[in-house]
Amino acid sequence: MFDISQYALLASTALVVLALFAHIAVAVKHRRDAHDESPERAPAMVGAASSEAGAWEDAGYSIDGIVVRDLNHGAGSSEHARGLVWYADNVTRLAAFFLAVNLVSRAITTGHGPWANQHEFAVAFSFGMLFAYTLFVWRYKVRMLGLFVLPVILAMLIYALTVDSTVRPLVPALHNNTMLAIHVACAMLAYGAGVVAFGAAALYLVHPHVRWKGMPDRELLDEIGYRAAILTYPLLTIMIILGAVWADVAWGRYWSWDPKETAALVTWLIYGAYLHARISRDWRGDRAAWLLILGFAAILFTFFGNLFLGGLHSYA
Repeated sequence: MFDISQYALLASTALVVLALFAHIAVAVKHRRDAHDESPERAPAMVGAASSEAGAWEDAGYSIDGIVVRDLNHGAGSSEHARGLVWYADNVTRLAAFFLAVNLVSRAITTGHGPWANQHEFAVAFSFGMLFAYTLFVWRYKVRMLGLFVLPVILAMLIYALTVDSTVRPLVPALHNNTMLAIHVACAMLAYGAGVVAFGAAALYLVHPHVRWKGMPDRELLDEIGYRAAILTYPLLTIMIILGAVWADVAWGRYWSWDPKETAALVTWLIYGAYLHARISRDWRGDRAAWLLILGFAAILFTFFGNLFLGGLHSYA
């Protein structure tokens, strides 16, 4: 069963690589299409471009008042690009499935969830990111998010393959399966939504500097980042509360200012500040995007910080 989990992890990593290459190929195709139809190269195509824009509008639909254009359809997308998008979508879903196989088979082998060591956390983190990314792509049809999200997922999977995956007995502090299952699940989903917010923010910031046909509107990217942060914040809240209760059971105190605890609190404060600024002061645009990127950087520091800061979470 342990071999099954490792093979599933390898398969998922390979599939994410294929999905990323497919997304890059689609982006290159859209960039070439935009270049070929630029006014400098084809001034006589203005009427055709206007007609094509109408076709894009017809192929779109509205989510929360924002027009979403599905890049699989419309006069502006070639059969080649549509085929690559279909391939990337399904390969990404298959990668998520293999990661689920890894988590289930590993749990059967070890008798507990993915919280014993850094390898198991990394796989769980990767699954959370893939799940959240797949969900937002299905909801908003903005597949260009994959250009920023998939490299992060791939890096995390490679990291999971490089660290020790040996099955060892749980340390005494982790003998609370139910509470830890909820705690880790909330962290996994919160971190997954956080990478989607990061991808939307990064795409928002590069938007003025690239000319790609079918590029999602900045308003839509801003909305995706906001919706992802709405998911991240309450999940982080539950994660911290359950972690405090678990700490009291395991170590006799709710809070000890352990480096990982402190980093999680800072991450929670950053996303709280973003939501407060967005709701009360209507923060949008570049400032909001940078705050989401800072929030995801804090997530990564929370995840990796124990490797060099030590503390009560040094086992992970």
